[in-house]
Amino acid sequence: MMDRRLFPSNGRVAHTALAGKTDAAHFCEGDIWHVNVPVTALMSSDVSETQHRDRELVLHEGFRVLERGRKWAFGFTERDGYVGYVDIHALGILPDAPTHIVSTRQSYLTDAPVLKNSTQMTPVSFGSRFTVVALHEQDRWAQVILTSASEHTSRFGYVPAAHLRNISETEPDIASVAERFLGTPYHWGGNSGLGIDCSGLVQAACHACALACPGDSDMQMSELGSLLPTQTPYERNDVLFWKGHVAIVLDAKTLVHANAHHMAVAREPIDAAIDRIALQGDGPVTAHRRLPQLKEPRHE
Repeated sequence: MMDRRLFPSNGRVAHTALAGKTDAAHFCEGDIWHVNVPVTALMSSDVSETQHRDRELVLHEGFRVLERGRKWAFGFTERDGYVGYVDIHALGILPDAPTHIVSTRQSYLTDAPVLKNSTQMTPVSFGSRFTVVALHEQDRWAQVILTSASEHTSRFGYVPAAHLRNISETEPDIASVAERFLGTPYHWGGNSGLGIDCSGLVQAACHACALACPGDSDMQMSELGSLLPTQTPYERNDVLFWKGHVAIVLDAKTLVHANAHHMAVAREPIDAAIDRIALQGDGPVTAHRRLPQLKEPRHE
């Protein structure tokens, strides 16, 4: 049976890659739209009685829309192919390809490139994408294009340039990226610096280092790196799995994870975390996996 999270069909419409493999009234390639709000949910269904939040998308992430309704758009995320429904009003058109990405846990948008200003500031998350068109005030501020509902409308905002990295660059260390989220509130299904869960943290860190990573911990346990024998010593950037949970190793004795015990992203001694998780009834470590060695940071 196909995993609905990765199966781009709802019976009414399906992606063309599924032609001949499933029944649907219509097959199409779909169109890429972009998120136009700081964070929006990726829902399991468009029926309110049965829907729940699976994951989230952050500002200007791409979503391939296969079907548009009055309230919901059906499709899948560009980052990992996760299938679901997004609020149609949270999507818009980004006229130009993003050039930069937020590399701090949080940043903000403002209407004026002035350090001491009184304009409204909108929080934006790690991973938010922007098209930078100019720099202002001795390169302190990046002028960025904002998603609009119409191809013929352009709006602009300003983001602290120090909070951005070129989208072609990669981070060198997964654990360091994860530590950037320390103190971030735990939020089930979360994928942002405003609130994140265990698998969201792992995916954010992996993607920043140009390592492919699915969205949920069960998929991560199947796909990330190589499985290690029990009792293998822990190394930095190893990933530990429990049933329904995942953490990143910082060193031989410490891990970092988003967890409901602390209700935050926190460091924790590995042995203490293993004992605590077992004591709360969630069982032992189910897998210890080692990620591929990362390449040197790429600058293009």
